[in-house]
Amino acid sequence: MLTFKALQRNKTFKYGVPMLLLVVGGSFGLREFTQIRYDAQKIMKKLDPTLEAKVKPQKQSVILEEEYLKIKDVNLKDWRNIRGPRPWEDSKEYQEQQRSRQGKAA
Repeated sequence: MLTFKALQRNKTFKYGVPMLLLVVGGSFGLREFTQIRYDAQKIMKKLDPTLEAKVKPQKQSVILEEEYLKIKDVNLKDWRNIRGPRPWEDSKEYQEQQRSRQGKAA
């Protein structure tokens, strides 16, 4: 029969069993820590009631209809795309040039 001394000399029991305990125990420990992470994300994602009222699907169609009514009366045939100033350009000088061009075109 195996004695305690024989088990201590056996490499499987000396290195293998602690390794298996570490791997199996670590997986259970990591599961608990990741569960805490996901629970914290759920708490952080809760919306305040005013924002939640805007996001609800029943209200979405009403919001889209309101936006459509706002844009419906805009005259898009006279719309022009005007380029803004580049980061290296002086914005005030560029705005004056745009205003002078608009004045000449009108």
